[in-house]
Amino acid sequence: MAPEDELEQAVIRARTGERAALEEVVERIQDRVYSLSLRMLADPADARDAAQEILIKIITHLSAFRGEAAFTTWVHRIAARHLVRWRRAQAEAQELSFASLGAMIDEGLSDEAAAQAVSHAPAAEGAGATEAVLVEEVRIACTEGMLLSLDRDHRLAYLLGEVFELGSEDGAFALDITPEAFRKRLSRAREALLSFMRNRCGVYDGRNRCRCSIQVPYTIRRGMLDPSRLRFATHPTVGQEGAAGRDRRVDQLVGLMDAAAIYRSHPDYAAPRQLASAIKDLLRQEQLH
Repeated sequence: MAPEDELEQAVIRARTGERAALEEVVERIQDRVYSLSLRMLADPADARDAAQEILIKIITHLSAFRGEAAFTTWVHRIAARHLVRWRRAQAEAQELSFASLGAMIDEGLSDEAAAQAVSHAPAAEGAGATEAVLVEEVRIACTEGMLLSLDRDHRLAYLLGEVFELGSEDGAFALDITPEAFRKRLSRAREALLSFMRNRCGVYDGRNRCRCSIQVPYTIRRGMLDPSRLRFATHPTVGQEGAAGRDRRVDQLVGLMDAAAIYRSHPDYAAPRQLASAIKDLLRQEQLH
């Protein structure tokens, strides 16, 4: 049986109140929910909190799932609604604009530290942060910054349409809009990101001056990157990838000229172990109905 079919069967059993099936549903969707939350919010702690709230909503509202779409599409719908509203005031204060992000990139390029080789960047004490890891952290953080420069509605449309590769019908269902509106929203998000990448990003177009390795010293000096506390490059993934794989992925990306592929190249983030454990504890204590 395919994983999607196994999930659907677990959902059917879970709707009858079978606790083991509920726990299986949580196990099967937690990485998906957490990964969307992390890409949307760009902070592991916020993503963990949001994902837990989303998972609780999903398992306590299973009776609302009518099978109008695949269960995973329904999961995206619950997650999207929650993430659009989640701590909006706090999150919006942390969001960027393409203008401010561009200014930071220009400052990094003109900074004296830009002349230094990435090997001169301070390594994390006891954490083994290599040059490749620091470059990977800057690459992911910068492209996440581009996503944060989109408003939440367009960011969600881009993530669902380009990164999670939902079609317009499923994407529209997840966002509770028409397929035409989803396509328009996705098109606007694509163009905004492409317009910025075409003129700035050396990963997207090798003719651009900016390189992630050049930005490493600047981001460390400005306190935007702490080599001992990386958010993305060393985050647990689904199917752990070694350093050689990371180096190979970065090398293959330069000059790719495909924004969606750059975002799909981000690691498949694994949900923290304590996420599912917390939900299971609530189930076993019969605090969720």
